[in-house]
Amino acid sequence: MLKKNIIEKFGKDVKDSGNSAAQIALFSERIHHLTGHLKVHRKDFSTRRGLLQLIGKRRRLIQYLMRNDRERAQKVIKELKIRPISSSTSRVQK
Repeated sequence: MLKKNIIEKFGKDVKDSGNSAAQIALFSERIHHLTGHLKVHRKDFSTRRGLLQLIGKRRRLIQYLMRNDRERAQKVIKELKIRPISSSTSRVQK
């Protein structure tokens, strides 16, 4: 899927690339691409490290969106078909 299409689908408009939902969708697309790459190139450890960093960034963005707009976060998770974040991985707020 093209970056422009992803931003248009999850952001408010085509230029809304900073939107949390659009960022999560973009990270998910890159994660999907890198996962396919790693299935072919099993020993590419630098790409694996980059993939793990992207997964962490996406997880933190989802947690942010859950704190601020739970409905929207659940809609994005459902639409992207990613596993919801369990409460054990999220930080406890004081």
